[in-house]
Amino acid sequence: MAPETPQDVAALGAPSRARTGPHRIVVVGGGAGGLELATRLGDSLGKRGQGQVTLVDRSRSHLWKPLLHEVAAGSLDVDDHELDYLAQAHWHHFTYRYGELVGIDRANRLALLGPTFDEDGRQITPERVEPYDTLVLAIGSTTNDFGTPGVRDHAIPLETTEQARRFNRRLLNACIRAQTQNEPIRPGQLHVCIIGAGATGTELAAELHRATRQLVAYGMDRINPERDLRLTLIEAAPRILPALPERLSEAARKLLEGLGVTVLAGTRVSGITAQGVQLADGRFLESELVVWSAGVKGPPVLAKLDGLELARMQQLAVLPTLQTTRDPDIFAIGDCAACPGPGPGGYLPPRAQAAHQQASHVLAQIRRRLKGEPPKPFVYRDFGSLVSLGHYSTVGSLMGVLVGKSLMVEGYFARLMYRSLYKMHQRALHGTPKTALASLGRLLSRRTEPRVKLH
Repeated sequence: MAPETPQDVAALGAPSRARTGPHRIVVVGGGAGGLELATRLGDSLGKRGQGQVTLVDRSRSHLWKPLLHEVAAGSLDVDDHELDYLAQAHWHHFTYRYGELVGIDRANRLALLGPTFDEDGRQITPERVEPYDTLVLAIGSTTNDFGTPGVRDHAIPLETTEQARRFNRRLLNACIRAQTQNEPIRPGQLHVCIIGAGATGTELAAELHRATRQLVAYGMDRINPERDLRLTLIEAAPRILPALPERLSEAARKLLEGLGVTVLAGTRVSGITAQGVQLADGRFLESELVVWSAGVKGPPVLAKLDGLELARMQQLAVLPTLQTTRDPDIFAIGDCAACPGPGPGGYLPPRAQAAHQQASHVLAQIRRRLKGEPPKPFVYRDFGSLVSLGHYSTVGSLMGVLVGKSLMVEGYFARLMYRSLYKMHQRALHGTPKTALASLGRLLSRRTEPRVKLH
C-alpha cells in the first residue's frame, strides 16, 4: 500500500480537499503522545490562527501511563499528578471535547463520537460529529487476555487511572478486612498474583512489596507482612523483562526474589477464578487479587473505522510517514499503530519514548502539509529502556549515542534517569518554569503526608 512514485508521495503531503478557513486538526486520545501533540499544535498553529486544534478523549484528565503501577500500589497520589484536559486546552490554545470515538466517515471527513453517561446512567453528552482536515488517532491499546478464561471477570488490568485506583481500593479493603475479621487470616487471603513480567508487572511487584509494608505499619498489627502478604510474578517467556538484556533481567529477578517475591518464568496461565490462578501445569495459586499485564492489542473500535487497514494485534497499519495506509488525511501514533521499526519485519515497542517521538514527527508533517510539501518518513531513535524497582533499585540499558553501543545502568543513576523521563513529559506539556515549581511543591507536601494512600 506504500506510494510508488514521487507524485504519489507528493499527494500525501497536502490535504486531499481544499477548503477555506483554519486547517481543522482533530487528535483522538489524550495519552502521552496525543496530549503532547495537541499542546504543541495549539501553541504553534492554534495560537497563530493557522489551525483549529481539537483533542477528543473519553476521560477528563491525563496521567502519565508509566505511573499507573504507583497509583495501584498507593505510593502516588493521583490528585498531585493528574492534568485536567479543559485547563490544558485553555492554557495552550486548543479545544477539548469529552467523548469516545465510535467511528469515522472518511468521505465527509467526520470523526463520530458516541454519547457519554454518568454513573447513574444519565446522559452527559449526545452523539456528535467532529469535522477534520487532518485526523490523528492516538487512542492507545487495550489488554490482550489471549482468550484466557476468567480474565475479564476476576483480573484487573492497569490501562487507566480508574483501573489502578480500583486495584488500590481492593488492596486497602483486603487489608482492613484481614485486620478486623474474627477468624485468622486464611491462606491466599492477602496474596497478589501479577500475570505478565514486562515493565509494568515487574515494577508493580517491587512497588507493592514496599507499599504493603508501609500500609501495615499504620496500625494493622494483626497482619504479619512476611507471613501473610505474598506476591507472585508470572511470565510465560523464559525470563522476566524479556525485552531487556539478559543481564538486567537476571539482576531484577534476583532483587525481587531477595524481597520474597515468587518469580515464575516460563509459566503459562490457563484460567483465573475468584479464588486464584490456574496454571497450565496443573498448579493452582490461591490469590485474592490478580493483575493482568500480559499483553496488549488495538482497541475494538479500530475495526470500525470505515475500512482502515489493520495489522498485527489489531493495530492500525501505517506507512513510514505514520499516515494510515488507506487514507493520507489520517495519522496513527502510539500503541494503536503498527509502526514499522528498525530491522526487517519489526515493529516499534509500546514505549512512552516512541509516542513522544511520533508526536514530534506528526507535528512536523502537519506543518509540511499546510505548506503543500510531501511528508517525510518517521525515524525512531531507541534511547534504551529503564525499569524502576521502586526505592530498591532501577535497572536499564541506555543506547550510547557517543559510543555506538548500549550502556547498562543500575542503581541511583538509573533511577535519576527514569525520573527524568517523567520530567521531560511534564516539560513538553507545561514548560520548564511550571514543571520546576510543581516538582518543588510536591517535594514539600510529601513531608506532611503519609507515604502510602490510606483511603
